[in-house]
Parts: sequence; structure tokens; C-alpha cells
Amino acid sequence: MFLGKVPSEQSEKLVMVEIVDSGSDSLSFRLYNFSLMRSLDIHEDPTFTPEVAAEVTEDESEAKSTSDVIEQLIDKRSDSARNGFSFKGIKDYLECYRSGKLTPSQVAKNIIAMLEDCEKSTPPLRAIVQWDQEQIMLMAEASTTRYRNKCTLSYLDGIPVCLKEEFKVVPYCHRVGTVYLGTEPETEDATVAKKLREAGAIIIGVSNMHELGSGTTGCNPNRFHKIPRNPYKPNHFTGGSSSGSAAAVAAGLCPVAIGTDGGGSVRIPSSYCGVVGLKGTFGRISCHGSLPLSYSTVSVGPICTSVADAAIVYSILAQPDPLYPYGLKQPKATLSGICAPDLKGLKLGVDWTFFKACDAEVLSVCEKAVEHLQSLGASVVEVSLPEMEEVRVAHVICILSEMRDFLQPDFNKHFQEMNLDTRANLALASQFTALDYITANRQRTRSMGFLREIFSTVNCILTPAVPSTAPRIYESDLLSGSSDISSVVRSMRFMQLGNFTGIPGLVVPIGYSAAGLPINLQVMAKWWDEAVLLRIGLKLEQFRSQTKKPSIYYDILA
Repeated sequence: MFLGKVPSEQSEKLVMVEIVDSGSDSLSFRLYNFSLMRSLDIHEDPTFTPEVAAEVTEDESEAKSTSDVIEQLIDKRSDSARNGFSFKGIKDYLECYRSGKLTPSQVAKNIIAMLEDCEKSTPPLRAIVQWDQEQIMLMAEASTTRYRNKCTLSYLDGIPVCLKEEFKVVPYCHRVGTVYLGTEPETEDATVAKKLREAGAIIIGVSNMHELGSGTTGCNPNRFHKIPRNPYKPNHFTGGSSSGSAAAVAAGLCPVAIGTDGGGSVRIPSSYCGVVGLKGTFGRISCHGSLPLSYSTVSVGPICTSVADAAIVYSILAQPDPLYPYGLKQPKATLSGICAPDLKGLKLGVDWTFFKACDAEVLSVCEKAVEHLQSLGASVVEVSLPEMEEVRVAHVICILSEMRDFLQPDFNKHFQEMNLDTRANLALASQFTALDYITANRQRTRSMGFLREIFSTVNCILTPAVPSTAPRIYESDLLSGSSDISSVVRSMRFMQLGNFTGIPGLVVPIGYSAAGLPINLQVMAKWWDEAVLLRIGLKLEQFRSQTKKPSIYYDILA
């Protein structure tokens, strides 16, 4: 995240020298306030991964089964459908398939036509960066046969999905947003890709991403990727790093996408593109088969057109994976209680000082959304989120140190092939010491302790999703990338607590700015309590009086 635009190789080298050679006195180091960790005297032992033991819960044998809850969710959506535009979701696809109006094969042909069209548009959408017509049709035809024989595999059978290029997906190249990785097609799926195939989903391709997950704009000017466009306003960023995933969902190419979230990388693009994004508890959904850029901050989650769809995808993907060391002792993922008629008995925690650290337009909509939740029976409890500046700095030290460690060979061998902001981030990370990293993880212990206390008094914490709406794309961004350090830092403000401590977070669209850009609210809950997020999220969706149609939208079912 270097400073200013860097139009030439000569300027670029000067910036690299400034970042690498000037030590902790560099401007970047001071702007990030990284020296804060060096002034702290923290006695807690460090926590290197935010794994939390599952609480012993009461017997839930009387609770509705997950399939019953999903059927209830699907039925409910038809009752709450409004006039005007609405995104096509899982329910809409299932209705077409079950009624015989369309087959998965017909849908796949529509998607292929749309994928061809969106790359010919001006500017091209650049949501899906690798796709294969034959692969799409093979999966669709198999699903069509299953529907004909009434032996479908799951609620995702025949549903189009895409996965962030950070995941291994056969037969695509595992490029992770770069030009130098993934030179050969993959022969083995990541766990989430395998689960989606087993569920009968149609994988339409892999989606664009910020190179190596190293930024929050989605700006990736290299030759394989180019910059994905925000379907609501194509001259604005999608957010990142799961940029193409959010753009694909908002543009209607698929109702479900899968992303990774190490610093808001599911929730930021979901918010900028006006869709739903869920970051699971650390370890809840397997990361096996994704590039292990940061082992202590990254969670996997779905990006969807609705909270109901996020719940369906979550119920299929959330379980222990023997190939992934974290989350092996997680409690059973449940959707119990998410369809409750109101929010009575729930306590919503808000740190108003922290909550209000956003643009006035964002704050106004978010405050009204909180009032809406109160009107449904929830009570708002004022809480204090301590040491948030320490959290911000410690999170960046952890994620960049871990990325720098993993990418050390790439940094040495492929430096000239990386985007400029990636080089600068990794160079900046080389300034951190082992003591910085350990102190940051001592802070993690403290912050997780604070959250345990807070969640003993409230069910969730509410914040705006991002402080501002999607930033503008400038011509220079198309050539050299984006380097607005203040914007990147600001975009992660409400995200980092969840990544640093491992708690789950859900972002839900609640309105629009005067310019027509989406605004989302975030709900965070204690470890493994995704169900309460989904319960609140379903009610939060009712707040938005109208869904605006994106400027770029493909109606696959038309």
C-alpha cells in the first residue's frame, strides 16, 4: 500500500527503497502506527490462532432439523417478495427446476451466453476470469438428469456457483490473482469445491480477486485479471479481495459465490456490491486447497443474493475437515431458531463511538436499521470495544507477517511480476520483527478476552459494514493499480475485529447512498454462533424498502 500513484519503474524503485531501507521511520510505517506495538507492555501469553472451544449446549433434539428450516426459509421468501426488482436466488432456480419451466442444462446455456457477453461489454465486467463451456455443461446435464429422475443431491443441485481464484478448482489454473502462479490446470479440488460438486452445484468458473488477497479494492491490473467492475456503478471498485465473487452475484451471473476473508475480503466486496456476505467462525468452513496466505486470520464464507441463501450454503459447507487442522472440534452447525417471528429476548451490542466512525450518509441509514431491529423486540445495549487501535495494528502485523513468510520464495523469485501494491505490502511487512508479531498475538489474547466478557451480556455486536461506499476507479488505477493507503485502512475499520479474534460476521444490504451505491450493516456474534447472525440478518433484510437493480445485471432465468 505505497503512497500515491507510481507511473514509472524508476519511481517504483524509489518507493521500494524508501519502504525497505528506512526502517520503522518510514512514512508508511508511521501512517499505519505500527510502532504502537513496540510501546505496549502486554503480559498475556500470545494466541497464535483464534481457535475457541465449543461451549457445551443443551440437548437440541426437539429443535427443527436443518432441512425443515431450509424448507421454511424457501417458503417464507415467496411471502415477502416485493414488487419491482429482486435478485434471483436459490429459491427461484429451484422453482424453475421443480416445475419443469427450465432445466439446469438450459440455465447453463444462458450462463455461457452471458459470460461471453459480459466480456464484450464496455468496460468488461471481469467477474469470472476462468471458465470452461464443456465443464459447465457436463455438470448441468448431470443435474438435469437427477431432476428428471427425482434424485437430486441437495438444495444446491443445479445452482450456479463460482469460487474465488484463491481456491483450487479442477481444471482451472490456481493463479490466486497473479500472472506467475498456476501455470498448469489443477487436478484436485479444494474441500469447498469438492463439497459443492457433491451437492450438485454447477461451478461456472473461478472469480477475479485482488492479487494474493493483498488489498481491499479489487484493483488488479495484470494481464490475466484486469479490474472487475461494480455492477451498481461500473466506474467504481467492487471491493476486495473476493472482488469477482461479489461482482458475479450482484450482476446475476450466479446466486452463490465463495470467498475468503482475512481482513474483510468477503464482507467488504459484498457491502460495496450490495449483496449478503458471511464470514464464518475461524475454522468453521475448511480452507484446505486455498493458498495458505495467512493461517491465523482467514475464514471462508458465501456471498449470496439473500440471507436465506447464505444460510443454505453455510449449512452445506460448515463442518470439520480432516485435511484442515482448525475447527476439527467445532460444534454442529445449526440453523435452529433462525426463523423466529421476532427478535424478542435478543440483546444487540453497540459501541456508539466506534459505530459512528463512518460517513454521515452511511451512519444515517445504519442508525435507522438498528431502530428497525429494536422495533422487532430486540434491545440495544451500549457496550465498549476496548483497544480498537491496538486491534487494528495487531491484525495488520499478523496478516502481513504471515503472508510475507509464506510468500518469501515468491518475493525473491517473482518480485517483478507482482503488482506494485503487492510488492509494497510485502516490503512493508519485512520491517516487522519477531517481537512485533509476538506482541500482536499477545494483543489477540486480550481482545478475545474482552469479547468473551461482552458476549456474556449481549448476543451480537452491530457496526456499519464499511465506513464509506465503493470508491471511484481512476484511469491511472487501470494501468498501475490503486495505492490509496488511507482508503484501504478505512475500509477495514469494522472488519478487523472479526478476523483478528475469529468471531463470525454477516453483512446485509440495508439501503443506498444518494449516488445509488449500496450500504450494508454488519452483525458479529460469538464463536460458532452463526445461527444468531442469520436470525438477525433475515429481519434486517426487511428494513430495505426497495432493492435497486444494478446497472449491470443478467437475468439468467428470463
